[in-house]
Amino acid sequence: MQLKRLKTNFLGKNAIYYKQIDSTQKQIWKLLENKNTPNGTLVMADIQTNGMGTHDRVWYTDEENNIAFSFFIKMNSNIKQIDGITIKIAQIVLDIFKNIYHIELQIKEPNDIVYNGKKLGGILTQTKVIGENVKYLVVGIGINTEKEKFNKDIEDIATSIKKEFGIYVEQKEFITEFCNQFEKEIQIII
Repeated sequence: MQLKRLKTNFLGKNAIYYKQIDSTQKQIWKLLENKNTPNGTLVMADIQTNGMGTHDRVWYTDEENNIAFSFFIKMNSNIKQIDGITIKIAQIVLDIFKNIYHIELQIKEPNDIVYNGKKLGGILTQTKVIGENVKYLVVGIGINTEKEKFNKDIEDIATSIKKEFGIYVEQKEFITEFCNQFEKEIQIII
């Protein structure tokens, strides 16, 4: 699959799409076992049945057209150089929503995207570190764009773009814009 209007050198150039998968993040880690997987490989899915959140929580993407993707970047940087990377990623997400969709969202540190105190999305940042050097940065991003029904246990704390603003966010367009912006940021530290 190709992402149209992609302006990156490597991030998202190898994009793999699944209609349904257990977890985009787990799939990236599986791909990393194959040393020939191109740097910047991105995995996206319409539906995740067992998506990974922080603290071993599950991130459900059980309806189509929500945003669920993961990618990896090869690095050889001191671990201190990526300090604060999750907040930078969250800020890029907020900037895209503000500049393209004219929506003001907030960051609940360290990794949540929220609106009026309700969670819209999350970022999972993982690394493979050898000694003090980061060899791989693996990032997963999930955003409720279309989801309107939430399980009883989270319906008071979760929401979506469609529920709050009544607008449609095109999945591939959002991911493309994210890749274009994030690659510029990460070039400084890789």
